Amino acid sequence: MKNDKVRPWIRILLVVCGLALIPVIFVPLWRIELAAPQYPEGLMLLIYPSKLAGNVDIINGLNHYIGMKTLHTADFIEFTLLPYIIGFFSFLFLVTAIAGKRKLLYILFILFVSFGILAMYDFWRWEYNYGHNLNPDAAIIVPGMAYQPPLIGFKQLLNFGAYSIPDKGGWIFVSVGVILLFCFIMEWRRAIKIKKGLIISLASLLVLTSCSTGPQAITPGVDNCYFCKMTVSDTRFGAEVVTKGRIYKFDDMHCLLSFLRSSMIEKEQVKDVYVTNYSGDHQLINAQDAMMLKSDELRSPMGGNMAAFNNNDSMAAVMKKFPGNAVNWNELNRQ
Repeated sequence: MKNDKVRPWIRILLVVCGLALIPVIFVPLWRIELAAPQYPEGLMLLIYPSKLAGNVDIINGLNHYIGMKTLHTADFIEFTLLPYIIGFFSFLFLVTAIAGKRKLLYILFILFVSFGILAMYDFWRWEYNYGHNLNPDAAIIVPGMAYQPPLIGFKQLLNFGAYSIPDKGGWIFVSVGVILLFCFIMEWRRAIKIKKGLIISLASLLVLTSCSTGPQAITPGVDNCYFCKMTVSDTRFGAEVVTKGRIYKFDDMHCLLSFLRSSMIEKEQVKDVYVTNYSGDHQLINAQDAMMLKSDELRSPMGGNMAAFNNNDSMAAVMKKFPGNAVNWNELNRQ
């Protein structure tokens, strides 16, 4: 469906995001900086999607004195999986842009956000384990002390100040997430507007259909004549005017003609005129196709004294009882 397609500029943003994720595989995602008086130049741990880098050996030497485990790339399965996961998301961004399907955009957004949350939780869990599971035989033991680095921001660990912040790859990843959130919100709002528009259109169509298809059966004892306001008691002489937005019901041909000749309605508004078949089941028939009998003997409710028929045989049979003149709708409407 056309309405399920995302807009072209959204697709361009998705392509940009997909291509931007490719270099993330090769640059640092995160960095932990350590500052202390004995290391005025500072120490840095760089976390790539596939490895640890920076001053890893020096940091491992310091960690040994306080009982923390040493850090080795091979100990983390994440470094094996992460490049493939980032590559997968890069591919999925491009596929979503090419397909241009809104549902695929929603799926991409959910997966990307879920991965981001899971990755941050895994990073926190890793920091927690390394900062709390200490060797009880370490050279330096401070009762109750933990050495968990901050997930993001600054934290004082003994005489070291630890800063945990995204690096190049992390900022690219965050930027891609922000752009994806923007695309998701814009398409979500657009989808809601489209659905509202469809609902309104369908409702309008139903209203117009119900109002303009006509005719509607005249119910005696319930419906009132629009012109004389009397309750319809004899449907044999009833009539209707159908417009594009409303149906007017009458109990007599006299009321119908008076209404059409009045200033109550413009000629352009009239879509169809229906009259009741005097014979049979008294169904409504189009006035243009009806045969009319005008006879003072008919005694209709408001003195119009006219009856309509759907065929000549029916009218001829009634004329034997109620002699009168046969007329057609065009003749009546001119009078």
